[in-house]
Order: sequence, then structure tokens, then C-alpha cells
Amino acid sequence: MENLQSLEQFEQLKLNGRTIFMFSADWCGDCRFIDPVMPAIEEKYTDYRFVKVDRDEYIDLCIKLDIFGIPSFLAYNNGEEIGRFVSKDRKTQEEIEAFINGLN
Repeated sequence: MENLQSLEQFEQLKLNGRTIFMFSADWCGDCRFIDPVMPAIEEKYTDYRFVKVDRDEYIDLCIKLDIFGIPSFLAYNNGEEIGRFVSKDRKTQEEIEAFINGLN
């Protein structure tokens, strides 16, 4: 999974195609819990681009987007938000896949 490099890149990615942003942090145990399953999820959902957003590096963006718990997921399709899986709770592979399957 690629890492977000700038706010400009965030704006570009959300406008072009189907992108799922994963908000995370190095110190977050629940984020580390899902790291091993993310490659399999990315392989299964190749019609989405997955981008990791470091919560600490982009805290202002998180506040703007109401991302207060991590790990969290925010999905866009050509600029339109099509889904969010936002909470401070630990997430399982099954829950993440159910979220993606429910996107428009």
C-alpha cells in the first residue's frame, strides 16, 4: 500500500477513480493488527487504489474529515465520498471486506 505524500496528492487521488484511504499511525496497535491482511484485501479489490494516511502527519486533514479514531477507512469514487468505516475499534479482515462490498 502506498503512503500519502501530500495534501495535493490526497485531493488528486480522491478525484480520480476509486480510492480507499486507510487512516493509521505507527503507534496504533489496532492498525498493526490489520497490517498483515491488507495485502490480501488489496489483491481481492483491484478496482480500488489503497492509500495509507499517517494520522499524525495529516492531523488537520483528519480533523477536517471527522476521522477521530483509527484505523479508519474512507472511500471515494471520482470525488464523491461513497463510504466510511470510521471508529476507534479494532477491525477484522471480514469487517473491512464487508465495508468494501457495501460501497457503491
